[in-house]
Amino acid sequence: MGSRSVLMNIPYSRKYQKMKDERIIICLYVDDLIIASDSMSSLKSFKDLMKREFEMTDMGTLHYFLGMEVTFNNGNITLSQNQYAKALLDKFNMTNCTALSTPMEYGLRLSKQDMDDEVDSNLYRRLVGSLMYLTNTRPDLMFAVNKISQFMEQPKRSHWEAGKRILRYVKGTLNQGLVYSKGGKGTLTGFSDNDYAGNIDDSKSTSGYVFQLGTGTVAWQSKKQKVVALSSTEAEYIALSMAGCQALWLQGILEELQEGAKGPIVIHCDNKSTISRAKDPGFHGKSKHIRIKYHFIRDLIKNNDVEVRFCPTGSQIADILTKALQLKVFNHLKNQLQIWDAHTE
Repeated sequence: MGSRSVLMNIPYSRKYQKMKDERIIICLYVDDLIIASDSMSSLKSFKDLMKREFEMTDMGTLHYFLGMEVTFNNGNITLSQNQYAKALLDKFNMTNCTALSTPMEYGLRLSKQDMDDEVDSNLYRRLVGSLMYLTNTRPDLMFAVNKISQFMEQPKRSHWEAGKRILRYVKGTLNQGLVYSKGGKGTLTGFSDNDYAGNIDDSKSTSGYVFQLGTGTVAWQSKKQKVVALSSTEAEYIALSMAGCQALWLQGILEELQEGAKGPIVIHCDNKSTISRAKDPGFHGKSKHIRIKYHFIRDLIKNNDVEVRFCPTGSQIADILTKALQLKVFNHLKNQLQIWDAHTE
């Protein structure tokens, strides 16, 4: 801990200390400390103790941390990056750009073999890196940013324009962020999806998963698979295994916080063949060529850690992390992620 630290309060964090029937949750980043408790007296006692041991400043209720803004409204909490997004637009001279409704054009197929002129690779990498940080509170940007990040070695004009389109979308959604509403059962639920052979350069698929705890989105990923799947079922199976690993990790955190799930974590998948392959060892002959590490999902199901359920494609929230969508579908899934304006309920 540095010579001077800052205390701030937030309803969620990583580590906890049991004090009688009360909990204190503590998150430490360098010399900034975020604490939360279900008891105000325990919170005050801990802060008094820390102030006696270290030179610290109590900043009160958390409103800003690591570029993320925290807004409290009628019991709801919104995480956003409004100021960071504004600075990002200014950095790339896009403050006065025309706003767009989606981060990527529907049906757009970017390729390393594009014949466009090359652009400044350093500038392009700065754009991609800046946008990656913005995805900390904006999972609706995740697929588009993941896609343009695949061309940092030799970016072309088409890749640069795709990045600028993301900034135009950000311009129209500056005040939006992840909303966590009060109430709900606090059940951890996952969604797993993929876009089969979506990459036109190497025919690899894009996996995506989303996990929600109660009413809020707590984990998400969009990533190109490392192997070429031989079928859409196989690609879904690989994506499901990745989601299973994340489910196990999240379950470990919840158990640390004494909020472990009662029963298996449900992961929704929109491919019935994949669900059958994951549940039934009798399908081994059709999947024995798949790398052993992806069969991890079978053990999770067998041990009752995870339950895989079918969901229709229209309800597959993770679809927004695997491909560019039409506006109506995009907005529907975005609402399911609980991405709303930071100043509304």
